[in-house]
Amino acid sequence: MNECVLDASAILACLNDEPGGEAVEALTRQATCLTSAVNHAEVLTRLCDWGLSMEDAIEAAASLDLCVVVFDEPLSRQVAALRQPTRAKGLSLGDRACLALAQHRACPVHTADRPWLDLAGALGLDIQCIRPDAH
Repeated sequence: MNECVLDASAILACLNDEPGGEAVEALTRQATCLTSAVNHAEVLTRLCDWGLSMEDAIEAAASLDLCVVVFDEPLSRQVAALRQPTRAKGLSLGDRACLALAQHRACPVHTADRPWLDLAGALGLDIQCIRPDAH
């Protein structure tokens, strides 16, 4: 089965029935969907911010059957190396954790953040935006 990386924005779009969420749901049926432990923490945090208990947030995230990848020292170095080429776009540590995981696993990354598309060539990544063009 193919692998892909999901950014927190893509996961949250699916869990919150936002535009593009259906694309993420389809991906979870077609591929092994990975997310960094950093992005998983972002998802849980946002769900709790929206009023879910921690237990309900964990259950909601688990419903997508994602593979949460440990954020280790090699990935932390890769995240730091991504700072310079992504600085102009204002990417957060979590954004860079997602991109570093996609680089490390050499697989596509899916996000709701359209500005990431401008980075695909420079980073050598297949970056896909889940949002419809009109959104």
